[in-house]
Amino acid sequence: MQLLLLHLDDALELQPGFVRACVSAGASQYADKDAGRNVRLWSKQQQLGELGRSIAKNGSTGNGQPQLCFMGSGDFHHVTALLLDAALEQQPVPTTLIHFDNHPDWVTFDGGLHCGSWINSALGNRNIQKAITIGVCSRDLRNPERKGANLRWLAQGRLELYPYFHPPSLVSADYGSGASFHQDAGALHWRSIHEIGEENFFEEILSRIQTPSVYLSIDKDVLSADDAVTNWDQGSMRLPYLLALVSEIGRRHRIIGADVIGDYSAPSYSGTLWTQIAKTAESLIDQPRLRHGKSAIEDVNSAANHALLDVLAEHMQ
Repeated sequence: MQLLLLHLDDALELQPGFVRACVSAGASQYADKDAGRNVRLWSKQQQLGELGRSIAKNGSTGNGQPQLCFMGSGDFHHVTALLLDAALEQQPVPTTLIHFDNHPDWVTFDGGLHCGSWINSALGNRNIQKAITIGVCSRDLRNPERKGANLRWLAQGRLELYPYFHPPSLVSADYGSGASFHQDAGALHWRSIHEIGEENFFEEILSRIQTPSVYLSIDKDVLSADDAVTNWDQGSMRLPYLLALVSEIGRRHRIIGADVIGDYSAPSYSGTLWTQIAKTAESLIDQPRLRHGKSAIEDVNSAANHALLDVLAEHMQ
């Protein structure tokens, strides 16, 4: 396994013990905070392409092993699209994307990629058979069409979404039914982990992965506030359950790549004045205004990262 620490912000630097452990384990590190300020929250495709080429050139050992990347705030989740494409270029095989998140990341976004839109890019890769999103609790499911959700993936069976818990989502169009939902009149009724039961969900999710290979993207805002300190509103999943799901998937399937995001960092943006104002306004609207103590950030996030590193390293040989 290749281990990469991607420093686009200072989220990992706030966890010096975790960084030291990764370096001792042979991790590569790549830092570009200028690019981070530029692409944070959203970015034009050209800027992301430049970042992707730079990461490929400077951020990995190129030894042909699957890569595990830790990369800071969930504001950078669209960088997963770059890492996923790189993993599939190295291993061009039919693959299922497993996406743990408190948000579905499925909105339509023209002219580039948003941290809430990257699922569309992932499903555009011809080697991705299907994406499975797990653990959403956020208000993004309340009226998804109004929030710009691209629900055609659900209708086509290319996307399955299993909330941790969520009431039906109100919609106006007809999306039919799928493995993770059914439509009744103007609402999508979800098959949630809460409804299925945590223990039963193990076999449920394993039965829905129909490729030998998987790519895992883990946003720690899927976790409760006891287990992660993030920039975003958080879900209800507990860390031991997340670790158990990852472990079970890893036992049955080959993990060709993985990334972990969702650490906290203070937002900082660059670009034009309009871009900085727009991103600041969006973060004020979408992100909770919480103050996080430095010790809580280090202790809670470092503990989760150590645990995720241990379980992923075991299954990414």
